[in-house]
Amino acid sequence: MLNSNVLWAIPVLSLIGSGRYVFQVLKGKTKPNRVTWILWALAPLIAFAAEIHEGVGLQSVVTFMAGFSPLLIVIASFISARAVWKLTGFDIVCGALSLLGLILWLLTRHSDIAIAFSIAADGLAGLPTLVKSYKEPETESYLVFLLASVSSALTLLTIDHWTFANYGFPLYLLVICIALVTLIKFRIGPRLSARSD
Repeated sequence: MLNSNVLWAIPVLSLIGSGRYVFQVLKGKTKPNRVTWILWALAPLIAFAAEIHEGVGLQSVVTFMAGFSPLLIVIASFISARAVWKLTGFDIVCGALSLLGLILWLLTRHSDIAIAFSIAADGLAGLPTLVKSYKEPETESYLVFLLASVSSALTLLTIDHWTFANYGFPLYLLVICIALVTLIKFRIGPRLSARSD
């Protein structure tokens, strides 16, 4: 187990990754899916509140930054008209299901259930970006997801009391961020399409 002081690196890593992403959005190089990023801001901030309620402590900083960084990206997407990704029906359905997950949390008011619904909502919100990263990885930037996976791994390595409130959201973030890094960096979709042609 790592010393929990290492968790102070998480906001720095998160701001480096999201700062670069924001810069690429403002240049029009990266085109975030607003449904994904709005819900990626909302769901972790709800999970963060639930973690604080459960007394998670410093490990909750990764969940907070998982919500705060997307908020910066959403703001940048409204500033740069060239950075808008065209929404599809699939995006809207995923967004609606994600919102349903958040509403279910509001109805339960139980912290572990809130975290589980936040993970489900965040995952559903991420589906459009996963699909986009598979089909058109050039419209995304992998660094923000790479640094988020490092932050999640650091968080998991500092946990001394393994409860769902402590590990649930960081473990989910690690998995989805590794998937996104792989799809974007290694251009899995275009490579598989080129082989099948």
